[in-house]
Amino acid sequence: MNTPHQVLSVNVAQASPLMIDGRRVMTAIGKRPVSTPAQPDRIAVRPLGLEGDDQADPEVHGGLSKAVYAYPHEHLAFWQTVRAQAGQAGWDTPVPPGLMGENLTLTGLLEGQAWIGDVLKFPDCTLAVSEPRQPCYKFQAVMGFNQATKMMAQSGYCGFYLAVIEGGTIAAGESYELIPGPREVSIAELFKVKMRNRD
Repeated sequence: MNTPHQVLSVNVAQASPLMIDGRRVMTAIGKRPVSTPAQPDRIAVRPLGLEGDDQADPEVHGGLSKAVYAYPHEHLAFWQTVRAQAGQAGWDTPVPPGLMGENLTLTGLLEGQAWIGDVLKFPDCTLAVSEPRQPCYKFQAVMGFNQATKMMAQSGYCGFYLAVIEGGTIAAGESYELIPGPREVSIAELFKVKMRNRD
């Protein structure tokens, strides 16, 4: 049975300081839900991202090609287990929406099913798959254990960035249509290459 293409949560954050290895670093990785199925507020989608969302380091996150970061809800059970094993949470503590730094917590689209240039058509906006997310030291700090980036690299559970093709609004609970692009390179394939080159 296919998982429906749906938005479970829309998440944003303002940039704030985070202490990492004794350094004070500005980051907006700590996203919080602003639209949920229980309260499906509409959030504006603009060329550089969602209303109310900061991008503290535009060289790494943000810009036209990385305006919105989406993460598959299907992977959150994996991170729940990993965090519990690392002593960062209880075994029964779900990973909250936004913890991965994602703007959109989605169902129905995994990295191997998302290809560069695929289009996600929502009721009031249109986004395009642009590139995989690469884990950084801020992600590791937020997750709270040293192997977090390595776990993302090994699992391939990276999520993907989206460019805004047509702005508008978006809300939790909405469905989206996946319109195939040229289908030459998948997010999963490109992520493997990027991780190999980084190592």
